[in-house]
Amino acid sequence: MASETKDPIRRRLSKRFQVSLVWEGALVGLLGGSIITLYRLSLTWAEKTMRFLTGHITSSPFLVIGWFAALAIMALVVATLVRFEPATSGSGIPQVDAEVMGKLSAPWHRVIVAKFLEGTVGAFAGLSLGREGPSVQLGGMAGKAVSRAFKRGRGEERLLVTCGAGAGMAAAFHAPLTGVMFALEEIHKTFNAPLIISVMMSAVMSDYVVSQVLGLSPVISFTLIENIPHEAYALLIVFGIMIGAIGALHNLGMFAIQNAMSRIKLPNPLRYIIPFMLAGFVAIAAPDLMCGGDAILELLMRPQGLTLAALMLILLGKYLFTGVCFGAGTPGGTLFPLVVMGALVGAIFGNVATNLFGMHQNLVMNFMVLGIAGLFAGVVRAPVTGVVLAFELTGSLDALLSLSIVSVFAYVTANLLQIDPYYEHLLARFLGTSADETHEHWGGHGRQIHSYVVEASCNAANKAISEIPWPEHALVVSVRRHGREILPNGALVLEEGDRILVLIDEKEGDESESTVRMLCHGTFVPKERP
Repeated sequence: MASETKDPIRRRLSKRFQVSLVWEGALVGLLGGSIITLYRLSLTWAEKTMRFLTGHITSSPFLVIGWFAALAIMALVVATLVRFEPATSGSGIPQVDAEVMGKLSAPWHRVIVAKFLEGTVGAFAGLSLGREGPSVQLGGMAGKAVSRAFKRGRGEERLLVTCGAGAGMAAAFHAPLTGVMFALEEIHKTFNAPLIISVMMSAVMSDYVVSQVLGLSPVISFTLIENIPHEAYALLIVFGIMIGAIGALHNLGMFAIQNAMSRIKLPNPLRYIIPFMLAGFVAIAAPDLMCGGDAILELLMRPQGLTLAALMLILLGKYLFTGVCFGAGTPGGTLFPLVVMGALVGAIFGNVATNLFGMHQNLVMNFMVLGIAGLFAGVVRAPVTGVVLAFELTGSLDALLSLSIVSVFAYVTANLLQIDPYYEHLLARFLGTSADETHEHWGGHGRQIHSYVVEASCNAANKAISEIPWPEHALVVSVRRHGREILPNGALVLEEGDRILVLIDEKEGDESESTVRMLCHGTFVPKERP
């Protein structure tokens, strides 16, 4: 036993491990940033070409028929790619979550190739999907590639996948801090100094690569001319509650569309035909709704603005088009459309507020930014990431207080309505219905080391190690308390805030890891043994 555990434990506890995470994170950022830079260039070319072609098809019915035929072919191409690598369906973020949890091990090279091509074809068709989800998955697979290149264990591989996810989000939004927070708050759901530093290095390097090729201009830029006055902050509470409810309804509707699409009695390849054919009609009737939503943001930035009726119609159209693309399981992200819809909700509320309360019209832009953060908090339930994203889009620290107020109330409201967070629901659905279709290539069975923080009011807090119902194949090998390492024994009482390293048999890794996580992070009811 000592010979089996000595090397991985020594590596995990050593300072060299923390240093290696930093340079490995930088390498992940360079690789992931390079892949996503190429991906963004490919999507930009595809969208420009698509808009050029669809701008001319209405001149002839034969061109219209030809375009719909091309869309049908594109749908079959995407279906073939998804059949080639099932782990690329949908946005890709639930798959990265599953990788970090140890529930999935997809072949990184197949995922990168398939996801890259699927996203390009989807953009060429004009589907209402974004690049953020695929970028997170591409970045995560870059992290996995680095891990496999250096022959790291599964535990360390998950950390590098998290680094890659942060690099992907940073490169997609040109927002490195958002990438860091998204990786920690949504993907890994754990905060510790070595992980934060490595994810930060990965996100910064990824953003550096993208900036060198695509320039320093942000993907979306909002300029706030003035700030919302403090006497109007009561209005922010109302807006936060309202947009939290809208976020919950967004999820409820998206899940309903997904369920409805799954009931359509068509083979999976033919189900992709539906969003692709819809994209053809949208290209003729409402081209601004196509792709992620850059055209809508351009409309919102125009000085003359849009009427309330136009804003509502655009919001409804964007939501329904995105919902059909999402519901069919088409590869592509929904984060950028979500950002656009948040800006639309903010514009609607801002116009109503300025008309009713005599506020300056310049403040509509502020409400658009607040809408982005609030809808992100209500839908994804990652309020800190939403605030950081809005901050990086504006570059203004003055709006942090108003952003925090709206995000907190949106988050609480959405939770009180008891509708699942967006990506948690998708992850549960993915693991429940699609996990058997994914490629799982587990390495040789051995021992994994996992790090946990003993949280307040959990089962492990204030109990001796011997009194805690650990899984049969789990062993506590280290306890770090107030910056000091403690050699554990059965009589040691774990305290809230302790960071523990637990050695888990890889054969029982998934079940045991989930059990230990529940012991340290929640309420665990042990199963009765037969």
